[in-house]
Amino acid sequence: MKLDHFAHRLQASHFDTIVDMLVTRLGFVVLRASASSVWLRQHGANVDVQFTRSATTHRDADKRGSQLSFTSATPRADLESLAAWLAERGVAASVGSWSEREFYLDAPDAFVDFVLEAMTPDLARYPGHADKDAY
Repeated sequence: MKLDHFAHRLQASHFDTIVDMLVTRLGFVVLRASASSVWLRQHGANVDVQFTRSATTHRDADKRGSQLSFTSATPRADLESLAAWLAERGVAASVGSWSEREFYLDAPDAFVDFVLEAMTPDLARYPGHADKDAY
């Protein structure tokens, strides 16, 4: 088997806003959409992400362990820019960190079971393994 996509849940009332952010701010394209879900791919990526509308009010207590992760030369600044964009659209968001090279963005009213993560590119290099593009 070969990995094709993974899925996360978005609170239904913020679904369109988050999809718009991913498309306009992070270069994703919509591959397919239904009444309950959307499948997206970022330019240059070979794994897709599916988001499903969720009516649940329950938020996973440990959702920070589940991330949609990006590399960036300026991870904190990029996430803070996204947080400001969301705030302008009425979605509260905050940026936290695990280290000086790893940051996360949580929008608790929108992200049901994950956070966005941004980290410096060196953290995505694994000794003894080829670049991801080589696989």
